[in-house]
Amino acid sequence: MNRKTVFVKAAAMLAASLFIITGCDRSTKAGDAYEELRKTDPEFMQRHEAFALNEVVNEPGQKLDETTRYMTILASLIGVQGIDQYRVTLHKALDGALTPVMAKEIVYQAVDYLGAGKVLPFLFATNEVMKEKGIKLPLEGQSTTTMENRRLKGTEAQMAIWGTAMKDYWKGGHINRWLAANCFGDYYTRKGLDLKQRELITFCFLSAQGGAEPQLRAHVKGNLNLGNSKELLIKVVSQSVPYLGYPRSLNAMAVINEVAGK
Repeated sequence: MNRKTVFVKAAAMLAASLFIITGCDRSTKAGDAYEELRKTDPEFMQRHEAFALNEVVNEPGQKLDETTRYMTILASLIGVQGIDQYRVTLHKALDGALTPVMAKEIVYQAVDYLGAGKVLPFLFATNEVMKEKGIKLPLEGQSTTTMENRRLKGTEAQMAIWGTAMKDYWKGGHINRWLAANCFGDYYTRKGLDLKQRELITFCFLSAQGGAEPQLRAHVKGNLNLGNSKELLIKVVSQSVPYLGYPRSLNAMAVINEVAGK
């Protein structure tokens, strides 16, 4: 495949999905706006499309399976607050890479790492995209805990990630208790994503938002403890570079190397 063919193919892929906003009328207008960008900014769009949709995705040694790639890019887009690109990526992900339950679980878990103020717009966007694709809401419940046992189950999840040193962590103050009960008991214990996947998207939330390097270090260690290798974490960062930019991507790489060793 020659270079021109690659550019044309990449342009067609992005044109089919970029700026998809909910509703037929809004989708059409967004598509028109995207086509206008190709006219007004052709050099930029050619290079961006070729990089984001071909060079990065197909970089030797940095490829991810489609489920992991879409899952981590969506989590990273929430972290960086890229809601327009999130809509585009979610629309594509729901074509087969992710189930609706998986997509919703990513958004739910994000609340503990970015706060509801930043995440609720993404929940609204998720619902809109799902309705557009004919997905019936609400989805089947995924909770496995009760209000009575959520703290205990959350502590068990923490221990599964970091070991027995976490057994009494919840006793260190009310926020520690909330962390065990709410973050881990309410969300990490849910079905839809397994523990390794949940720890991986947490890595994405933290690396994408920036300024949370102490927590990022802890969750790099958590990922390694669960079997998400250094190589996998590097692939996840690599696939997110077009959406996060280089500063946050390089910072995440530095933390991975610091914790996992060069």
